Amino acid sequence: MTKRKIILVPDEILRKKSEKIEKITNKEKQLAEDLFETMYNNNGIGLAAVQVGILKIGRAHVWTPVTVP
Repeated sequence: MTKRKIILVPDEILRKKSEKIEKITNKEKQLAEDLFETMYNNNGIGLAAVQVGILKIGRAHVWTPVTVP
């Protein structure tokens, strides 16, 4: 896994249209692992591929149940 640099506003790449992932290959699986590692290392709860400079539709999300006292 590779921790990637997160791209922030106002970087123009964030405005570009991403391509759909048509087939899941080892490259896409590696991207998913990288997204999770990057997200966790930045205390995030969600991260899109475009936020690390990859114009593919891919996202990492974490759902954590919250206990309300």
